[in-house]
Amino acid sequence: MTDRTGIAGLGEFLCDYPQMALRPSAGDGFLLKGRFAFTARSKDKGEITDMYELRIQVPRQFPRCMPKVTETAQKIPRNGAFHVNQNDDTLCLGSPLRLMVKLARRPSLTGFAEECLIPYLFAISHKLRFGGPMPFDELQHGLPGILMDYADLFGLKTPDQALNALKLLGVKKRRANKQPCPCACGRRLGRCKLNARLRQFRQIASRAWFRASAS
Repeated sequence: MTDRTGIAGLGEFLCDYPQMALRPSAGDGFLLKGRFAFTARSKDKGEITDMYELRIQVPRQFPRCMPKVTETAQKIPRNGAFHVNQNDDTLCLGSPLRLMVKLARRPSLTGFAEECLIPYLFAISHKLRFGGPMPFDELQHGLPGILMDYADLFGLKTPDQALNALKLLGVKKRRANKQPCPCACGRRLGRCKLNARLRQFRQIASRAWFRASAS
């Protein structure tokens, strides 16, 4: 996963949507397929113009659910170093909740492209051209990296605290408020200032989503 801070690492950017065509989808939602061209500029990493052949599956529940993106021309290596999910070949754009937070700020396909997709493609293009590590912060693969990013989102210190916060977000507020606060302050969640911060995430995802993420 790339770019914990997202678009904050980039300045001006342009993307070319007309080269992508709307295709029938076998499931719910719709499919965008074709060339995705972009230009993005980072204050520290310079400007990159590049193009990728993409397949973007947009679910019917968008923007409450994230699109899945696949790079179809094998331009991005599948060697474990470029954040491509091995189970379904989709691009790992970031931790799920981080992406949902970004999309909640700009709930449109343009917002998804500029907040979630272009930062990933910029990082991939930079690595392909210049080598070395990703230009932005990387998360550890799998659940450990996800929980570390959630700890950062929640203002907590450890993955275990983040997991406890996910569990509390998966139950009703009244029940959660009676439980020990995951920040380990010794108070109930309802009496800790963390309560106000966690409450914001209830507007972004459902209790069922948090329960599934914590299991």
